[in-house]
Amino acid sequence: MRYGKEHKQATRQRIIEAAGRRFKRDGIDGSGISTLMTDAGLTNGAFYTHFTSKDDLVATAIADQLQAQNASIVAQAAPGRAGLEQIVRWYLSAQHRDSSDDGCPSAALLDEIRRCTDPTKQAYTDGVLMVIDGIAARLAPDDPLSVRTRALSAYAMMAGTLQLSRALTDRQLADELLEQGIHNAFALLGVEHGHSRPAM
Repeated sequence: MRYGKEHKQATRQRIIEAAGRRFKRDGIDGSGISTLMTDAGLTNGAFYTHFTSKDDLVATAIADQLQAQNASIVAQAAPGRAGLEQIVRWYLSAQHRDSSDDGCPSAALLDEIRRCTDPTKQAYTDGVLMVIDGIAARLAPDDPLSVRTRALSAYAMMAGTLQLSRALTDRQLADELLEQGIHNAFALLGVEHGHSRPAM
């Protein structure tokens, strides 16, 4: 039975989304094609209809995850400094820490991405810069490129804070680390943070 182009695209997207979640849960190296296809509700044989290799899927899934992060978090944030505060508070929230399958690919996969193929690293670079440019546009609306490196540095600090908070067994210490990370990110970005904290 032959399926139309829309069905093929929907199936491909299902594989990409399932792979993104699995990579963040088990790592890239810990996720085989068989498991990825089972997660998508498909057989192994269907894989090569959609991707030339696992590396092709990794690059595509990482790009998709960063696009989703940008669309659902960064692009939805308010303009200006209020938006920066929203982004930082979301990123360093206990909810984000505790839902790594649906969270940021940077915090879950950076160590593995550095060992990936150049196309995967390029997909990551393009995706993360899209997120960073959204942050920089709120930090310096008239000249976002002038603060791109500062925004990238704050993002790196937040990813590291989130990783460490996830690894700690002491929940109180992990929560305190997130709160300190919020203050550190605000200081690095030059954001006043007198607004009340949202409930977590």
